[in-house]
Amino acid sequence: MISIFNKEISGFFSSMVAYVIMGVFLLVTGLFLWVFPDSSILDYGYAGLDSFFNISPYLFMFLIPAITMRSLAEEQKDGTFELLATRPLRDWDIVLGKFFASLAIVILALLPTIIYYITVYQLGVTQGNVDTGAVIGSYLGLIFLGAAFTSIGLFTSSLSKNQIIAFTFAVFLSFFAFSGFDSMSSILSLQGIAGVLTGLGISEHYQSISRGVLDTRDLIYFLSFTALFLLITKTILGGRKW
Repeated sequence: MISIFNKEISGFFSSMVAYVIMGVFLLVTGLFLWVFPDSSILDYGYAGLDSFFNISPYLFMFLIPAITMRSLAEEQKDGTFELLATRPLRDWDIVLGKFFASLAIVILALLPTIIYYITVYQLGVTQGNVDTGAVIGSYLGLIFLGAAFTSIGLFTSSLSKNQIIAFTFAVFLSFFAFSGFDSMSSILSLQGIAGVLTGLGISEHYQSISRGVLDTRDLIYFLSFTALFLLITKTILGGRKW
């Protein structure tokens, strides 16, 4: 698993794609936080990073599929997956190595945004007047969200040799998992199970963690969601090897 992890990290940062993806993420979040009037922290009237944590899930829907789309699709297209299959590696070694490498890149993209917290901490009328607990919870929520979207991205990358198809399908599934169940719960004919549908969606659990409260149910949800898609991906790879 470690060899796959190192290979993915080095391969990602050896191309300009890595820096472009991370640069675009930081640029867009910076514009929403400091420039656009509807979401600018400077126009809030209070010290908070709400706009950053509200917009980040939607940016993740594009950022993470762009990171994961090549993970398995490129291996299949170039014929290197057969080489991996002949090495003394278990399917789980391949899946988890690529998963943790992609998640590490997502976390690396988040690290520079800590400067936003430091800036808001300093800019408050009363210095330090920031809900630090909620900020920490929101960052944890983003990491769990990143893990969930990464597992979806690996799953779609295992389905096709075409990276664009893998990217498009991952964006759709990520959006549906985050917002689709909430939209379905608003349909009149489904009002009787609205609570169940909302609980199945990622949004409710992400918002819960973002409030700074680590509920065991939310943690179990994210871990189960991620494990499910990783298991499906492992099953698909196993079928390809046979």
